[in-house]
Amino acid sequence: MASVLVCSSPLVGHVTPMLAVAAGLVEHGHEVRFLTGKRFERQVSGTGALFIPLPPEADFDDTSLDAAFPGRVGLKGPKGIRFDIQEIFMRPGKAQYQAILAASADRRVDAVLAESLFMGAALLLAGPAGNRPAVINCGIVPLSLASRDTAPYGLGIEPMPGLPGRVRNWAMRALTEKVVFGPVQKYADAISRDVTGSPFPSFFMEWPRAADHIAQFTVTDFEYPRSDLPGTVHFVGPVSQGGKSTADATGRTGSTGSAGGSPDSELPAWWADLDAGRPVVHVTQGTVANRDFDDLVRPAVEGLAQDDVLVVVTTGGRPVDALTGPLPENVRVASYLPYDELLPKTDVLVTNGGYGGVQFALRHGVPLVVAGQTEEKAEVSARVAWSGTGINLRTNRATPEAVAKAVRTILSNSSYREASSRIGTAIRASRGVDELADLVASVCSDRSLERE
Repeated sequence: MASVLVCSSPLVGHVTPMLAVAAGLVEHGHEVRFLTGKRFERQVSGTGALFIPLPPEADFDDTSLDAAFPGRVGLKGPKGIRFDIQEIFMRPGKAQYQAILAASADRRVDAVLAESLFMGAALLLAGPAGNRPAVINCGIVPLSLASRDTAPYGLGIEPMPGLPGRVRNWAMRALTEKVVFGPVQKYADAISRDVTGSPFPSFFMEWPRAADHIAQFTVTDFEYPRSDLPGTVHFVGPVSQGGKSTADATGRTGSTGSAGGSPDSELPAWWADLDAGRPVVHVTQGTVANRDFDDLVRPAVEGLAQDDVLVVVTTGGRPVDALTGPLPENVRVASYLPYDELLPKTDVLVTNGGYGGVQFALRHGVPLVVAGQTEEKAEVSARVAWSGTGINLRTNRATPEAVAKAVRTILSNSSYREASSRIGTAIRASRGVDELADLVASVCSDRSLERE
């Protein structure tokens, strides 16, 4: 049994998949502690892990980021991205690092498992190797490692083959690291010097490369090929793949995780309409970016109002009446729905592109229309288009015409479903958190032998 410290920034989109990690490790018999924000204590305890609160200087309320970080109000584009990385993720790094050390002093830690924006783990790797725990980066977003074969992470740009592509990638990487994120790198170096006495050994977003292992929560079919991929990367499959505890923690049976249903919810009275013969188009903005249904839900409802399809909307936990106003005859709405029952009946998923939700759809062979350009969504959406599993609308705010055209294209072209089914086969064969648990056991066993 290994003693594991799971670490996550206190944002629901980061904590939710790491809850699945904790639940799976507990199920495999590992001793698990979970370091994150105070408001997630109940969810952490529900996985069987021991909750450890972040220190106040590293904690904040992610339900109102503008209130927690008033300096971000009104910032857009690169300025907004730089502010968020520096203030929301980089500044708490020192306190996170100190919390890791305190947890290690309180009780032995064999392995630290951290998501990619938990900068305390990056600082742990930036310091002296010494007797630090093994560090495993948990890839809860698309693989962000720089490569000669890919454009810089975050731009949502698909690979370009051959020498022209590599030249483009080199130029864009230089521009991104030196110009766009140059000020953030200086800030990261200053924090690292304060903590470790040395600047960051690499570009700050490249810190997972220094980890002992990277557990990437996808399959190779849904990630860009890289000729320079480090051997430390393990494609373990989505977090929704794994044991019962993992499934419950991620919403595989319909909880508040990436799948977006509720295990306690009853099927709506209109459920039988799904089998009436019309193609089913499911529309969702997930459980986080669903404050403004004008981004995607309403455009989809309006654009498909006259089509011979059944439009099934979930509001991601918000009340059904949050979708105000009269709705077309072909629309059905629920707060949550059990995805394991809904997706086998779904012909197209229209979504803003969360990593977990997209892969849950792919698991069921459902093609996608994606419209998301914030957080990791630009990269997820680009991979949907690159893999042939759907259409990327390349926007955060879709138009009714664009959504309708994309849905009609997918319904009339079987190649999208064929590509989705191919990747779905790979996902169903993957082991997800079960494989991560085996990796943790192997790493900790090797370290124990080294100590002997």
